[in-house]
Amino acid sequence: MPLKQTVGFLGAGKMATALAQGMVRAGLVKPRQIVAGDVSPAARKAFAREVGAKTVASNEEVFKRATVIILAVKPHQVETVIKGVKDVVSRKHLVISIVAGLTSCGIAQGGIFGSKTPYRCVRVMPNTPALVGAGAAAFCRGPNATASDAKLTAQILGAVGVAVEVPEAQMDAVTGLSGSGPAYGFQIIEALSDGGVAAGLPRDLATRLAAQTMLGAARMVLDTGMHPGALKDMVTSPGGTTIAGLRELEVAGVRGALMEAVGVAAARSREMTQ
Repeated sequence: MPLKQTVGFLGAGKMATALAQGMVRAGLVKPRQIVAGDVSPAARKAFAREVGAKTVASNEEVFKRATVIILAVKPHQVETVIKGVKDVVSRKHLVISIVAGLTSCGIAQGGIFGSKTPYRCVRVMPNTPALVGAGAAAFCRGPNATASDAKLTAQILGAVGVAVEVPEAQMDAVTGLSGSGPAYGFQIIEALSDGGVAAGLPRDLATRLAAQTMLGAARMVLDTGMHPGALKDMVTSPGGTTIAGLRELEVAGVRGALMEAVGVAAARSREMTQ
């Protein structure tokens, strides 16, 4: 269902552009319902060109024009970006933050925009595949956010992938899994490609086959709803090639290494939010 609200972006970088494009493609909004603010003229120009939406240099102007505000900047830019907007944020605004390490309490009343107004906020952990419409995002509601705010957030994030609502206590785990997970996937694809090259395939073909293989495996998990272990067994014949390869992965501790990667990334996320 199309949105009636105007959506504003604080920051006009790649993730903001991807979200805006996804919303337009999904029919949630028209380009005229989007406005983005950024101090970089180049970023504003690129956003306007790729989305067809209006851009402004003033973050205060974004708050005046829009009621749904997406905070899409780097963590170290937050303090600079919010200067001058504390006097314009109001009860009518919903602030959706995709800033890593910023808790809902850090966004909501008493947080980055000050304590004057109990505006609503939602904290989001997106991931980079949102740039190609295949994101896996989780979000949690801040103290004042409503069920309608959660539904709206899910619509916006759903335009560039999958979005799920979780308790805030689970957000660090989400960061360790889906937030950092694309990097683990890229490394697996690179390693499989290296293996293909070692076995005699040209690099471009090895990388293409490795990437498509991982894409296909993921699609089978999502489309069938079957446990990954059961799908693995479907590929594994007694005494065959696959079980020989799986044994090597077990000997090398690949499963344990991936589990540890998620755990240490989640722990680092907890450190960043303190």
